[in-house]
Amino acid sequence: MAAKKLKEHLRHVLLWLFDKNNSIKSTEAVEEFRQLGWEVLDHPPYSPDLAPSDYKAFLSLQNWLKGKEFATEAELRQSIQDWIDSRPAGFWVMGFTDLPERWRKVIEYEGDYFPED
Repeated sequence: MAAKKLKEHLRHVLLWLFDKNNSIKSTEAVEEFRQLGWEVLDHPPYSPDLAPSDYKAFLSLQNWLKGKEFATEAELRQSIQDWIDSRPAGFWVMGFTDLPERWRKVIEYEGDYFPED
């Protein structure tokens, strides 16, 4: 019964999700959508400064792979494994324990660029 009610409700609901590119989202367009009864959803913000995966490990891995060429997928996989094996234990711990401070900076700078310490 609940699924039937939800389906009926969704038949009358229109949602508009803007792309991350906010340049196409004008104030006039948003107001027009709202007047038509459409709910306008903002795309959630994305910042590599907020993503745990992008913060420490992937940047370091990207630097490791920069300029290297691999003839096979197996060679690429082996290079990545070599990189993982070469990281000291503290590398992984520090990457995650530093995140709360990084998140605080993102909030402090209101999402704008901030210099690395």
